[in-house]
Amino acid sequence: MIKSANQGPLKGLKILQIGGMGPVPFCAMLLADMGAEILRLDRPIDPAANHDHMRFDVLNRSQRMLCVDLKNAQGTDLALDLVENADALLEGFRPGVMERLGLGPEACFARNPMLIYGRMTGWGQTGPLAHRAGHDINYISLSGILHATGTKDGPPIPPLNLLGDFAGGGAMLALGLLAALWEAKGSGKGQVIDLGMLDGAAVMMAWVYAEYAAGRWVDLRGSNEVDGGRPFYDVYKTKDGKYLAVGPIEAKFFSALCEAIGLKDLEITTHLDPDIWPELRARLKEQFLTRTRDVWCKDLEGLDVCVTPVLSLAEAPDHPHNRARGVFTDVDGVIQPAPAPRFSRTPLSSPSPPPQPGQDSAGTLSDWGIEADKVKDLLGTGIVH
Repeated sequence: MIKSANQGPLKGLKILQIGGMGPVPFCAMLLADMGAEILRLDRPIDPAANHDHMRFDVLNRSQRMLCVDLKNAQGTDLALDLVENADALLEGFRPGVMERLGLGPEACFARNPMLIYGRMTGWGQTGPLAHRAGHDINYISLSGILHATGTKDGPPIPPLNLLGDFAGGGAMLALGLLAALWEAKGSGKGQVIDLGMLDGAAVMMAWVYAEYAAGRWVDLRGSNEVDGGRPFYDVYKTKDGKYLAVGPIEAKFFSALCEAIGLKDLEITTHLDPDIWPELRARLKEQFLTRTRDVWCKDLEGLDVCVTPVLSLAEAPDHPHNRARGVFTDVDGVIQPAPAPRFSRTPLSSPSPPPQPGQDSAGTLSDWGIEADKVKDLLGTGIVH
């Protein structure tokens, strides 16, 4: 029987995830990495098909899965039975979908009044866009993030789908869920978490909006301290066509960089003076083109100059610091980021591979409190695959 062996500060926490894509599974992955037992309810799929590709579903690592027909009344009843034994539920459907399945908050609280019901949508449960389709790029466009990202003379550039889906969505829901669980310890009552990815993405911009309100941020991308608008905080091309990330904002780091790369005459300049930035950028650009990326890294090794190589996805896992820290790990032949952060007294488990469809369904149901006769019936009728 395959049982959850997750270790970490959340060991013992049981969370039901109604299968989804992207940000909700990411939230579940973070909680599973911390030791929580995650049970994902997924839609029925052909158990006879080749599902080897599912080992790449890293967001499902260290979890268990049941393939359940939630459009069948028996499937809904099973989900409510599982709710009775859960501390929290995660779902990411448009408003009203869970209610139509008979799994809305009211139905779940009737079974488990202390349940934390985590809802994630793009726009939130309310508002004029609540029922509209959208993706990360749409959520960050309304938050101000997209406008602020890119070069001064170019269009906005989507920063992958990291800030809406994963930071503002998955990570923010994980934080909200833990906060609600803490409150429930005292009140004995559950509650609904309404997280719109737009809401969470906007929170990521708190410092930028504060700087803007104080008059220290120009509402034009590529024109500020940390958006490439300063020559001492930018990316520079090297002789081999690769790039260096250069960020010596403070005077002592900037001075050390100038000395190290052969621009000692720039040490005495006030690098925060906007009048010299065009010349400074040109000098840095010209100088970094004289050597390859890796030669520069070797020459600057050990110096506090805030310069690092821009690594590709293939290169990053092999960087010496990443290897020493164990930033990446190999799970069933799939290189992926290791769980973070690290805990001194309750260390985390190494991730286990994502589950396969139908993997130990009987054992999973039993562990979640479903009686043996009902398990046999659910498997026999195909409600659970």
